Amino acid sequence: MATMNISLPDDLNSFAEEQGGGDAYASVSEQLRDLIRRDQLRKQAIDEIQNALDEGWASRPSQPFAMDAFIARLKARGTAV
Repeated sequence: MATMNISLPDDLNSFAEEQGGGDAYASVSEQLRDLIRRDQLRKQAIDEIQNALDEGWASRPSQPFAMDAFIARLKARGTAV
């Protein structure tokens, strides 16, 4: 396992020590590892969403969507708009 040294302003250091010594985390190191893991998961989720959006965009119809014609078809079917 690698070791990392970080510098924190006094207020962040105090908060981290309070959290690290409380019920939520056994140590500040455990708290920081959890925060980094959560950030990894957030990044993975954002990447998955972006990939899905990119795939959707790439598979879009090649013709522009005609909103007026679409609404007219809905009205003709008796569908509320």
